[in-house]
Amino acid sequence: MKTARSSWHNPELDALRAATARFLEGEFVPRLEKWIEQGSIDRTAWNEAGTMGLLCASIPEIYGGAGGSFAHEAVITEELEYAGIGINFGHAVHAGIVAHYVLAYGSEAQKQRWLPQLASGAMVGAIAMSEPNAGSDLQGLRTRARADGDELVLTGQKTFITNGQHADLVIVVARTNASEKGSSALSLVVVDGEREGFRKGRNLKKIGIRASDTSELFFDEVRVPRDNLLGAEGAGFACLMQQLPQERLILAVGAVAAMERAVALTSAYVKERKAFGRAIAEFQNTRFELAECKTEATVARVFVDECIERHLRGELDNTTASMAKLWCTERQNRVIDRCLQLFGGYGYMQEYPIARMFADARVQRIYGGTSEIMKELIARSL
Repeated sequence: MKTARSSWHNPELDALRAATARFLEGEFVPRLEKWIEQGSIDRTAWNEAGTMGLLCASIPEIYGGAGGSFAHEAVITEELEYAGIGINFGHAVHAGIVAHYVLAYGSEAQKQRWLPQLASGAMVGAIAMSEPNAGSDLQGLRTRARADGDELVLTGQKTFITNGQHADLVIVVARTNASEKGSSALSLVVVDGEREGFRKGRNLKKIGIRASDTSELFFDEVRVPRDNLLGAEGAGFACLMQQLPQERLILAVGAVAAMERAVALTSAYVKERKAFGRAIAEFQNTRFELAECKTEATVARVFVDECIERHLRGELDNTTASMAKLWCTERQNRVIDRCLQLFGGYGYMQEYPIARMFADARVQRIYGGTSEIMKELIARSL
């Protein structure tokens, strides 16, 4: 599906790409319809992906990972899009976000305890930030974690949590200082395994990414050891800010791959579909629409490739990552919408991949920070 070789690519990544594509085509794609109907990926799929080395590819080998870099995560993210799985499989949250919080802020004991299980798929990771009354505004979070001897006691509610139904390890953003109103009161607390008072609510029904389990989580006096505090107490907001460039870049990578797939699928379709006695690819409007779509996808690809290179050097800043997330997810929705139009009525039918891509793309402008929040962050750099 990829039309040009990215500057950060190499033979090792070529091999990973080919192996990932074969695995997804043989193991995940045949089960996608079932997963969509049931509203979640099979739990066993996580173990299969772990066995293939597709979970925690950028985590060091001493912690059970593959010892790769963000480039490895980018390849896996792209191949999930090209296979039509996309963000239905919560790999990005599990491997690109949760595992890297543990790697960056966990103690040696925590890394040894949790990372190998995340890498194998024995544990599924989730991060719980959003609440019913607080989304992008993290300072409005109400979930609290009070100290009680050698334990932390969590109370609160989270919503829109990706991997929520399967999650065995949840990083919860909570207030550990009830008297503080600002970001200095936020900490990261890990809830691992089944604990009394921790309850998974309903699997939320969405207009897109319907095979991804997205849940409400409830914490009613949930007790965890104080050792489950990830990073320093009160440092939660700083940790979140440090990880944002990678999180937003992952979303941009997926958006570009989705655009490339949409253009390829539509180009093939218009060459076969006929109207008024000729292929609709022969109409000037069709050619011009696809020319613009391919141009936008290519511009996005060049920008994201540059961002990946900067991230691999440790130089990607929050503003640039926000621009990548904003530009690519907005263009993803625009390109897929225009491609769907060229399918005519068939583009509105769920059995056509372009229809599912249209529904799946919409959330990209919302999660990971809405487009409006991205604009606000970018504007602060002016």
